[in-house]
Amino acid sequence: MTSHHAILHLLQTYFEGLFTGDVSRLREVFHPQAMLFGEVKGTPYLRKLDEYLDAVGKRQSPQSLGEPFAMAVLAIDVQGPVAMARVSCPMLGFRYIDFLSLTQQNGHWQIASKTFTHVALPAETES
Repeated sequence: MTSHHAILHLLQTYFEGLFTGDVSRLREVFHPQAMLFGEVKGTPYLRKLDEYLDAVGKRQSPQSLGEPFAMAVLAIDVQGPVAMARVSCPMLGFRYIDFLSLTQQNGHWQIASKTFTHVALPAETES
């Protein structure tokens, strides 16, 4: 399997974990010492992986709320054993844009860090 295909597989697992709220799936794709940085509603966000996964486990998942699955890969750049992926994750009233730094160790790709922000989704209009 090429690095590009392995990363696509990792990103699919990431999307599934986010969409269903499956913390064990998310733990599979993150390095145990991963850090998460971002901005949510104008507030800086900084979490260690376990803090982030705890929050994911406590919230309602997009799937349980009946949201459509619309997550997508926007770009992947691979340079040897490191890569950067940019993904779109529309969920929970926002379109999150994640920049995922990836590292390959012992032939296994993992997310080393996640930096993200969001763009508000337009309110749905009634017909």
